[in-house]
Amino acid sequence: MTEAVTPQSPFDPPPSPPEKPDDTAAGITPADVRDGAVVALAVGVAGLLLGLLWVWLAPRVQYVSNGEAVFLRNSESEARIAADGTFFLLSVGLGLLSAVGTFLWRRAGGVPLVIGLAVGSGFAALAGWRFGLWLGTSSSDLAALAAAAGKGVPFDAPLELMAHGALLAWPMTAVLLHLGFTALWTPRDPEPDPLAGWSGYYQPAPPAAAERSLPPTDTGPTASEAPRA
Repeated sequence: MTEAVTPQSPFDPPPSPPEKPDDTAAGITPADVRDGAVVALAVGVAGLLLGLLWVWLAPRVQYVSNGEAVFLRNSESEARIAADGTFFLLSVGLGLLSAVGTFLWRRAGGVPLVIGLAVGSGFAALAGWRFGLWLGTSSSDLAALAAAAGKGVPFDAPLELMAHGALLAWPMTAVLLHLGFTALWTPRDPEPDPLAGWSGYYQPAPPAAAERSLPPTDTGPTASEAPRA
């Protein structure tokens, strides 16, 4: 039992030629993975710069002790919020620099490069946060700091980050800007040529040469040429 074959419609485009091995898109190469690892390492180390700048620029909350309890020196101070804002703005600025640097280094982009940038930026934000806390104070115990400062003497509170969502500022800024730069200024791949010989309209094929050379077939006399009795 043979399977029925559906004839090709004249309105269907002609079958495309088989692709050559050279025309197939290249996959992820070891060089791409190496570039992603280099970006992750370089951006991750830059997190130490975030910690240094945060300690240097962030305002400090001051406390004072009366010998029995510890109080805010200025209850209306916005230094705590300003410390979080400083960390956020520094993260955004460093995310911008890392995105621009990565794009200028490898304009072609690629999945490993984006992954390396995201991983390195996330690690840099965490490293900068912990490094800044380590540099910000020698002790996190307010009572010990108050005792060391003395009664009525203001002292700086330990540096801390209250809004932990600011840790996402660096990776989100870096990845989004890098994707935007890649979409705007990366050279596009050439589009494939349209199918040859297909215009979307059906044109009947000309008769074959063998059919044009055959003489007309004699079908016999017509009714007007029939012999009379």
